[in-house]
Amino acid sequence: MLKAQCSVHIDKDQRSGQRTTYNLQHRTWNMEHHRFIPYFWPMNIIGITGTLGAGKGTIVEFLVRNYGYRHFSVRGLVTEHILAQGLPVNRDSMVVVANGLRREHGPSILVEILYDRAVEGQGDCVIESIRTPGEVMALRAKGKFTLFAVDAAPEVRYERIRDRASETDHISFDTFLANEAREMDASDPSAQNLRACIALADHVFRNDGSIAALEKEVEDVLHTLNATEKNNP
Repeated sequence: MLKAQCSVHIDKDQRSGQRTTYNLQHRTWNMEHHRFIPYFWPMNIIGITGTLGAGKGTIVEFLVRNYGYRHFSVRGLVTEHILAQGLPVNRDSMVVVANGLRREHGPSILVEILYDRAVEGQGDCVIESIRTPGEVMALRAKGKFTLFAVDAAPEVRYERIRDRASETDHISFDTFLANEAREMDASDPSAQNLRACIALADHVFRNDGSIAALEKEVEDVLHTLNATEKNNP
């Protein structure tokens, strides 16, 4: 048996255009037809949603470091557009630019762009900062998708964002709460709706404790998912 590493996409239904992504991990030589026969496994996609400063990045770092996941960030993509428009990188710009892109191109446009980037590479991927139900539904339609959500007490989360001190985190506690409130609920499908996304999650992690405790809980969930997958191929 010969091994190869690559990524391809295959149309399951040419009429609907539905695309499923596969990682080509093994191929065998067919003696009768003198050609390689590939074996495919669908790419795993984990989405990350949650409240501000809850630990989304911590989960991403764990998946990348310990399981080889490739990282794609909605926040990072929106930042690209903010900079291209010459706007300041702050929470207001994040909301305005992200919602504008969704209204113009559809509620799932940001994760669709990241998904297209993911299928150009190899291996499983994690898409961070999912903020609308439309983004969740779009990724579920891709195939093997699991949504993780993470939350913690507001006081704990505020201290964390102060410690990380990113461009969007130099704010007071009252501003922090106000920012989160406007992203928690929305009737507009193009606007952030964290509460609805968290409700759609397959697993919700409470991250009021240590990084080690969160990582252990994530690892336990991954083991359960892997066991379920093996029993239900």
